[in-house]
Order: sequence, then C-alpha cells, then structure tokens
Amino acid sequence: MAPEDTEELVDYDEAEDTYVAPAATAAADGAEAADGEKKGSYVGIHSTGFRDFLLKPEILRAISDLGFEHPSEVQQECIPQAILGTDVLCQAKSGMGKTAVFVLASLQQIEPVDGEVSIIVMCHTRELAYQIRNEFTRFSKYMTNVRTGVVYGGTPISADIEVLSNKEKCPHIVVGTPGRLMALVRDKKLNASKVKHFVLDECDKMLDQLDMRRDVQEVFKATPHHKQVMMFSATLSKEIRTTCKKFMQSPLEIYVDDETKLTLHGLQQYFLKLEEREKNRKLNDLLDSLEFNQVCIFVKSVARATQLDTLLQQCNFPSICIHSALKQEERISRFQQFKAFEKRILVATDIFGRGIDVERVNVVINYDAPADADSYLHRVGRAGRFGTKGLAISFVSSAEDEEVLKKIQERFTVAIPTMPESIDPATYMTS
Repeated sequence: MAPEDTEELVDYDEAEDTYVAPAATAAADGAEAADGEKKGSYVGIHSTGFRDFLLKPEILRAISDLGFEHPSEVQQECIPQAILGTDVLCQAKSGMGKTAVFVLASLQQIEPVDGEVSIIVMCHTRELAYQIRNEFTRFSKYMTNVRTGVVYGGTPISADIEVLSNKEKCPHIVVGTPGRLMALVRDKKLNASKVKHFVLDECDKMLDQLDMRRDVQEVFKATPHHKQVMMFSATLSKEIRTTCKKFMQSPLEIYVDDETKLTLHGLQQYFLKLEEREKNRKLNDLLDSLEFNQVCIFVKSVARATQLDTLLQQCNFPSICIHSALKQEERISRFQQFKAFEKRILVATDIFGRGIDVERVNVVINYDAPADADSYLHRVGRAGRFGTKGLAISFVSSAEDEEVLKKIQERFTVAIPTMPESIDPATYMTS
C-alpha cells in the first residue's frame, strides 16, 4: 500500500455500524481493556442508565447533554468489562452502538500526557475515521485536557507530522486509516510506544485484505505488549474471529447468537425485478412517491454514481454523490452536507456502506445489487438504525442479482418479498 498521499482505499462496503447509531453514539466512544474476566450478567436494557457504569462525571455530563439515557444491549454487555481494561471482540448488528463502547471505555481510562499518543483507533475508510474522531470530540467535550486527531491518506502527510511532533498539539487519541498510520509509525513520526488502547472498528474489512492486514500488524507491533485491544464489526466469520484473537489476550467475546439475528428489526425489505433500462424511471417514481427523511442509493461503480447523481439533479432532486475518486476534502465536505440535512438524497458506492451513521436516513435503495450478503447487511444498515424503522428496496435485473438475493435470504433466514404497489409510510417512517 502506498504510505503517503495516495488513495489507499478501494470501494469498500461499510455499514455501522458501524458504527454508530444515535443512541449508540452516546456510548460510542470509549472502551479499552487488557485482561479479561468472566462476563457478568446485567439488568434489562430499560432499567439501566449510563450512570450505572460509574463513568467520570465529565463523560456523564457530555452524555446527558447529548440526550442519551439508556445504553443499548451491546453497550451493557461490553462497557462494564471494557472500562476495566479487558480485551473485547464484539460482533453486533449495525446501528447498535458499538462505537460508543470503545469511545466511552477509552475516555474513561485515559490519563493524558502531553506529547504521548495513548489510544490508536484504526478503521478502513476516511469517512468512518472522521466520524469516529467526532464521536470522541463529542463525548470528551468536558475533558478539556484531552486532544483527538484524525489521519488518513489523500491529505498531505507533512501536516500530520507537524501536529504529532508538537508536544503542545500532539493528540492523545489518534483515529486513522491503516496506510497513513503505518507510514507515520514506520517513519517514526508517530511514537506508539506509550499506547495503552488499540481499537479496530470494522475489523473484518482490515484483516480480510492482506495489504491492510500488513499495515495493521506493523502498527500493532510498534505498540507495547501490555495494552487493551478492542475489535468490532457487524460481520465476523469464524475464520476472522480466529485471526482477531491472535491480537488479544483472553478477550470478552460478544457475538450475535446466530446469523439470523443480524437482520435489522423494524426494517421493511423488498425487491423489485426489472430490466436495467427501466431502473432510472423506477427510481424517479420511487423518489416521487415514497415519504422519506433522507435516502441512500447504492451503485456498483464510481462512473455509475456520478452519472446517476447528475441525472437526479437534472430531474430537480436534491442529490449529492460520494465515492472514492473524489479528493479527500471534497468527500468529507459532501458527507457533512448530507449529515447536516442540506441534501436529502445521497448516491454512493459501497465506500459509504459500512459504519457511517446519518440518523435521518430511513430509506435505502440498492440501484445496483450488492456483491454478497455481507455487503447487503452493511448497506441496508444505513436505515433503521438503533431500533428505528426503515425501508430497503433492491433492484434485481440479472441472474447474478437473483443469486445474491437468494443467498441473502438463506444467510439471514429472511423472506424478502416483491415490492407491493403501495407501501404504508407508517411501516417505515418513525412517528
């Protein structure tokens, strides 16, 4: 992988998790642990508040400001152990607040020292890195002595080096993509010898691909032997679990009991069989007839994303487009515009699929079918986050698309019906 300013990311499918659902976000930042004990049992979700975790007053104050009260199930399971330094390996479905686990757990344990990086968080896309950094910022707003930074390719590495070399500006928490972090560590511009917490978000994507895995390993080897390691994803195959555990010591392991639970409750899912040439007209009809707050439309290539975005704008739809061929500043700027509700329609490649949390998205349209069942889960996970309602519609226009649809239904034991003539907005609009 190119260490410096080159694009180190292909179009990945990324879905959130990742991260980070509104309620989950509250706890999204913080979870670092080193030596595991047995997992305890915790009371029901509605009777537990964040105060029960005995977090620092500054963190509780930020959580309260953000309006979060009750932790999600995954937060209840992980946070009590994570704040004790236990290693954590967690698979839970999209939008259930995994980010909050490591954000809150790491902020709870951090003892900032000027000039020292004590927390490294790695994720595979720049948008996700940017979002995670913002979660740390939101939850540490009353921890005025804690600094957070984000590093990724596509921006001048000299700016990262300048900040890291300045004792007064050096962040205590660094969030970044593998290629840029590896380059900074390799060139001894980022001193990882004081790191106490090492986090991988959407870990399967980074450990699946050999080039990214090498970068992760290089950064990992530069950190001390004794540290807390936490890894999170919505999808973790048994093979990847084994790889993850090589980085850990007696981790607390939280897995969805079976894969059928991975599909998102509250999400209405339909497919629509049509010819390729009919897609544009049908999409136009759907955007006219459906009620939605915001909608994500997924396509399979950069060229198709650009063309579809142009077409929608010509039809006077308030659309914006995000893909890997954009300059980094433009990608972040467009992401911010969409998140701020300045645009209601986003056309994206799978780079936007994982972990990106925009709470107003309640409709996902797969204009092009996803490559596999995992990609489908991550894409549709943009809607219906943290238990809210949502709608996912997939266009099926080839034998390959039909095969993917069949695999999705088998994998998650879910029947995805043909889209009816009309859909009651009450089934997918949260009142």
